Amino acid sequence: MELTGAEIFVECLEAEGVDTLFGYPGGAVLFLYDALYQATDRINHILVRHEQGAVHAAEGYAKATNKPGVVLVTSGPGATNAVTGIADAYMDSVPLVVFTGQVPRAMIGNDAFQEVDIVGITRPCVKHNFLVTDIDDLAVTIKKAFYLARSGRPGPVLVDIPKDITQIRTEFSYPETVSIRSYNPTVKGNKRQIRRAIDLILAAEKPMLYTGGGVVLGDAAEELTQLTRDLGFPITNTLMGLGGYPATDEQFVGMLGMHGTYEANTAMHESDLVIAIGARFDDRVTGNIDKFCPHAKFIHVDIDPSSISKNVHVDVPIVGDVKWVLKALLEELRSRDGVTGATTRAQIAPWWQQINEWRKMDCLKYDQDDDTIRAQYVVDKFWEITGGDAYVCSDVGQHQMWAAQYYKFDKPLRWINSGGLGTMGFGLPAAMGVQIAHPEATVGCITGDGSIQMCIQELATCTQYQLPIKVINLNNGYLGMVRQWQEFFYQKRYAMSYMDALPDFVKLAESYGHIGMRIEKPGDVEGALKEAMALQNRLVFMDFITKQEGNVYPMIPAGAGQNEMILV
Repeated sequence: MELTGAEIFVECLEAEGVDTLFGYPGGAVLFLYDALYQATDRINHILVRHEQGAVHAAEGYAKATNKPGVVLVTSGPGATNAVTGIADAYMDSVPLVVFTGQVPRAMIGNDAFQEVDIVGITRPCVKHNFLVTDIDDLAVTIKKAFYLARSGRPGPVLVDIPKDITQIRTEFSYPETVSIRSYNPTVKGNKRQIRRAIDLILAAEKPMLYTGGGVVLGDAAEELTQLTRDLGFPITNTLMGLGGYPATDEQFVGMLGMHGTYEANTAMHESDLVIAIGARFDDRVTGNIDKFCPHAKFIHVDIDPSSISKNVHVDVPIVGDVKWVLKALLEELRSRDGVTGATTRAQIAPWWQQINEWRKMDCLKYDQDDDTIRAQYVVDKFWEITGGDAYVCSDVGQHQMWAAQYYKFDKPLRWINSGGLGTMGFGLPAAMGVQIAHPEATVGCITGDGSIQMCIQELATCTQYQLPIKVINLNNGYLGMVRQWQEFFYQKRYAMSYMDALPDFVKLAESYGHIGMRIEKPGDVEGALKEAMALQNRLVFMDFITKQEGNVYPMIPAGAGQNEMILV
């Protein structure tokens, strides 16, 4: 079957099971868009308003489905506008395949109109990238891109396609499988290391399970929950790992890290064994690395060997797929004579007594008076009204931390945020991707007055595709996290962190055809949220006017250890 490059592109997407494509057209990709136009019943294209929004929307889609998000943008500024989203996906191990248009092959290197070396630009922030120089390589390159994006440690893969490749013809066949000689991710963990890990686990008196986004990405929440309950150990999640273990379960001690709970951080600091699963010991978790878990031995399970012993020396490394390794750990545990959940719980009973004492600190307690809305109260009420069953997207800053602290995630794939790169503007387009993936679900975007303006033009996309997202804008008139750091560490010199030219968000939302609400009194919070939830088919933008100088607690200052938290 002889097809044009553009037709091959569409056939390849269909062969990969792609049902949704986020993009923005331009000159270098017009043949691709023409082929998509003729195949509109097969692939749903979402026209965003900015290429950064396209990639964030694809991230939201991927994070809520564990399927690769797919993006198509044009050359030059179309490609460079996508770089922030690509870097964001790289940091959070999000499976994406990003297609960029390129000038015709004969013009590459001639400074042609809208030409950039996007392969060179993105090399540090992709799992891999390709420049297609032969139409006969197009199909196999696309196959490789999807394989790389979703296998091993997931990540973004970029395919740069020159315009002339999309218009010439060749014979088409799509490979069923692909093999890359230099790329063979380890799936099965070493059995000897698994036995060593269980030996350490059964000898521990102050163990902690520390789990990250790898559990969610690896579809291993069920196995993690079973292992945790079999052992009776306390468990903490990273920001990216929330939902990997039920937050309402008594064994969950809360999120750890810079804004983690007192009990989670203190327990990590005092533990004698840390079992790290699908986490990477990043700086927001460890604080001062020299003070991190000074009494502990470490077991580390990760699909990516380069993550193991990168930041913290590990005693028992296990390279492998998290789901496979957790099953193997369960099998090994259950094969040990005389070992039951009762015996492991009895062994660590004094440890649980100590943790429960730390819990009495009630570090997330706040006072909601009758005068000013506390941001924590809004998130609390949103969790209560949705029954904890919403998909929650956030932007970056104080509101992100409050969402992580007060919305209790009992299921994986429900918490969609920008962790590693910390990208303002992520929330709204990510929520679009989630809503498109799950049309009947409640999707909330918890944002702030600074972050929401980064990609606010995507409200137009929400209008075009009738996406009933509930936007919760925690409006304190500041770049809140910047202001908090300036209060603590810069003697309250609030340099350029006050937002003194905010729009009327209600009128702005209405101008895009949505419903806007402004909520200023604590007594109106619950009613506004319930009213918004009742409007199931409309986007509702709720502008909550919150306490201006509220802070996120607990907080570990830069350079401090996990046991050196600011609590109030």
